[in-house]
Amino acid sequence: MFIVVGVTGGIAAYKSVHLVRRLVRAGHDVHVIPTEDSLHFVGLTTWEAISRNPVTTSVHEDVARVRHVSLGRSAELVVVAPATANVLAKMAAGLADDLLGTTLLATTAPVVVAPAMHTEMWRHPATVANVAVLRERGVTVVGPAEGELTGGDSGPGRMSEPDEIADAALAVPGVHDLAGLRVLVSAGGTREPLDPVRYLGNRSSGRQGVAVALAAADRGADVTVVLAHADTDVADRVRRHPRIRVVDVGTAEELQHAMTSASSSAEVIVMAAAVADYRVAEVSAVKMSKKGDAGLTLDLVQNPDILAGLAAARRDGQMVVGFAAETEPDRELLLERGRGKRARKGVDLLVVNEVGWTRGFDRTDNAVVVLGPDGAVVAERQGTKREVADALWDAVVARR
Repeated sequence: MFIVVGVTGGIAAYKSVHLVRRLVRAGHDVHVIPTEDSLHFVGLTTWEAISRNPVTTSVHEDVARVRHVSLGRSAELVVVAPATANVLAKMAAGLADDLLGTTLLATTAPVVVAPAMHTEMWRHPATVANVAVLRERGVTVVGPAEGELTGGDSGPGRMSEPDEIADAALAVPGVHDLAGLRVLVSAGGTREPLDPVRYLGNRSSGRQGVAVALAAADRGADVTVVLAHADTDVADRVRRHPRIRVVDVGTAEELQHAMTSASSSAEVIVMAAAVADYRVAEVSAVKMSKKGDAGLTLDLVQNPDILAGLAAARRDGQMVVGFAAETEPDRELLLERGRGKRARKGVDLLVVNEVGWTRGFDRTDNAVVVLGPDGAVVAERQGTKREVADALWDAVVARR
């Protein structure tokens, strides 16, 4: 595996020598990118000797190969150890003022960071916020441990031991275990027009569906996303990914057409979009005017059941995964409803999650239970929507 190890300016850099040695001895092709400041602790000669590869800190060397981009594209795994408070802040902000920063922005590989800093810095609200941002983006955080720090201090902030970092990094879901898989994902919420101004919609931000698509792409899959309405910042994330193709839709009928058209080439289909169950029987060509104090009655008709249709039409070897958002707070009743829906839809896996006024929608976290063909719980995860997405793909990999 092609692994990039970023080393930043902290005394814990000496531990990363053992980390690199461990990865090299395991047969991996390891490329070290030290920051200029880190060279005060461990020099270039050591990194080249241990990694068996040339080492540079500059974006101005090996310009013909565009090294700052080529390293990121070639990487199958990126590990930053130690990760100082400064580099965590730069990663969260997307800054790229050196070779490590540009590589991190250029890569689509899983990223693992091993923080190392004094306790006060680790607990500072800025660091806490930056780590939360990185976790939401799918970055795996290993440690820090609690123990003796530089200067005789003690507390959380000590970099985890090299073997622990290596074990965690090599076990990260997404080290291209979906390479070459053709994936189709629906995301966002449909909007059913009443007139040129108004619509029936839902509270979906598109975050969970987009997280599912990004996780698949980061794990090597070729992904098509059929995207209904989603928050702008959420939609932009899939539009920028090099292995994701986006098809924009608005209504449930448009979503059905796009999903059916794209399903023929997909090996795994994930219906994560929030689809309106109903649309108005007749859309007004002009804005409906308010007429005194009289109410408004809408004639609604059912939208097609897209998920059931995809499941019924799937070919041999194709897997269909559905999502079921339920407001039932009782776990057993929630699972009972999920099992009934899985049977009616005929899907291979059903992801059941409780939603409500303060759960599921407009949040960065989620809690789901994944049901298999016999209704058994095959996975369960609570965490960021990216962590939930990786748990879903773990279940898909296990079933395939």
